[in-house]
Amino acid sequence: MEKTPKREMIGLEGEVLLNTLRRLYRRGAVDNITKLITKTHPADLAWIFRSLPPGEQKDIFQIIAKTDIVSDFLSELDSSIMVELVSGLSPSFMAAIVSEMASDDAADLLEALPEEVAREIRAHMETEEREEVEELLKYDPETAGGIMSPDFMYLDENLTVEEAIKKVQKRSEEKEMVFYLYITHGEGQLAGVLSLRELLMHPMHRKLKNIMNTNVISVTTDTDQEEVAHIVSQYNLLAVPVVDATFKLVGIVTVDDIIDVLREEATEDFLQMAGAGKEQEILLKPLHKKIMLRAPWLLVAWIGGVGAMFIINHFQGELQKVLALASFIPIIGGMGGNIATQSSSIIVRGLATGRVDLGHYFATIAKEFLLGIVLGSSFGIILGLLAHAKYQTPMYLGLVVGLSVAIVMTVAATVGTTVPLVLKKLHIDPAVATGPFITTTIDVLGVTLYFSIARIFLHL
Repeated sequence: MEKTPKREMIGLEGEVLLNTLRRLYRRGAVDNITKLITKTHPADLAWIFRSLPPGEQKDIFQIIAKTDIVSDFLSELDSSIMVELVSGLSPSFMAAIVSEMASDDAADLLEALPEEVAREIRAHMETEEREEVEELLKYDPETAGGIMSPDFMYLDENLTVEEAIKKVQKRSEEKEMVFYLYITHGEGQLAGVLSLRELLMHPMHRKLKNIMNTNVISVTTDTDQEEVAHIVSQYNLLAVPVVDATFKLVGIVTVDDIIDVLREEATEDFLQMAGAGKEQEILLKPLHKKIMLRAPWLLVAWIGGVGAMFIINHFQGELQKVLALASFIPIIGGMGGNIATQSSSIIVRGLATGRVDLGHYFATIAKEFLLGIVLGSSFGIILGLLAHAKYQTPMYLGLVVGLSVAIVMTVAATVGTTVPLVLKKLHIDPAVATGPFITTTIDVLGVTLYFSIARIFLHL
């Protein structure tokens, strides 16, 4: 009998599930917990697990470990929680769990474990399964080879349609993504691709090499996972084949793995742009590790603040002559920092999605430069008029304030655009340019420009 697919729970339903599980735990109702677990989607179980205290996590996992969903559950769990939970399990028991997982998920799990523990687990695995996982572990985990699945459907180009259909019927249950049938020739070299629908529409006697699509979009084992995600997204694929240096088909990357990659990359960029490092599981880290991850980024902002303090102190004489100048320091620095962050965030995201082309380097900068001029002039005129109305003396204070806002915002937009592009050219993650780095730079630069313009026009 075909099972009804389990629907993922989110929001209120997830909260109800969490409260029910904790209530049963406090009552020690192991049988009821087991029934609840087996009826819950592994993704939902992983979601509520993050909200459980460590003690409850370990106790409830002991119950989960005795069910059939334990391997699927571990595949959905955050790495740090997973490592903590399996640390007390025997290598032989873990080997049995790993053997039930998809090869790419098993490789991810073993990659997250300490090397000594992973080695012991592999030693207890069946030879064929161990070799399959070890093959994946050879690749960098953030490349196509590291995230690919070796369980895919491939067919020799000399097969007829009838032979291919029989082979698909026989082997499809153990393979991933049979919507795409990859055609090979020679020693497994990728030759073409067919959709399952296309296969069924041709006469039974026709050979695959005569009906396959030879224009196959593929990636190599060392292609960065972000580039793989970009290819799958751009061409609307459900899977993309992975080939080695000899163009031999060695695996496929499926869309579910691509979704994970997109989420990981977006999270890393977001955290870096916020100046909180790039560790995705930062909320699950102990306090001292959170401090170590965030302190260096805050140190950058602190150094910038100290630098701005010394600059303001350098212009102390000018401030004493025109105290009104101090009133506009926050807004000039804030407007510069904000437009710089906007520009850099747009460029970083554009680079990640392929919307920004490095080949049009100067055109991109020119557009943001013009935008900075327009926005800077607009806000500068408004603030200048406000300053003139508020402070009648000195005469040119409104001009100084307005011109400072215009120049600082123009410079900030240009810097916010240029720095990520330069870093990308140097093969450095452009996300590190945003957050504290650019805003701190603009704060220092803004104060310097402001007082320099004041000194010129107010003859201080």
